[in-house]
Amino acid sequence: MRTRSIRPVIAAALAAGALTGALVATPAQAAEYSSALKIAGVQYDAPGRDSNSCTTGNTKAEYLTIKNFARTGRVNLKGYVVKDAVGNSYTFRANHYLEPGDHVKLRGGKGTESDAGNVAYRNNCNFIWNNDRDTIKLIKPGGAAADTHAYTKSANDRDGNGYITFH
Repeated sequence: MRTRSIRPVIAAALAAGALTGALVATPAQAAEYSSALKIAGVQYDAPGRDSNSCTTGNTKAEYLTIKNFARTGRVNLKGYVVKDAVGNSYTFRANHYLEPGDHVKLRGGKGTESDAGNVAYRNNCNFIWNNDRDTIKLIKPGGAAADTHAYTKSANDRDGNGYITFH
């Protein structure tokens, strides 16, 4: 028994206008992975006028929240990598443990990568996330994807405050 290709049926339906509302392209929101660690949200557009100055700038106000969504078991962030669409990246180099339900905010600017206050600093005063659109990748130490999110300001930030929640 031969199976029929569905392409001619879709092409005919599109030509007739039957599927125009059903096949609307939307930006990719997330790929679901089995990792306990996920990107919970991003402050991609720091409040105020963007300034990369380490002393007077606002890169500390741009941050990514990573959360341990596991019910049991803590996760060590050491070796995890955060990347944007063009390859800017940050690798957690120190032991940084997240208990179940715990989170860390990875901020721009200068500071330490400690468990104190659930904050880690990239030690870089340049912004990493684009203010209009970007893709955020969280990669496990072995190179496998833990979580990925793409966003656009117009589609994902309805209130315009520069913050998007993912999970």
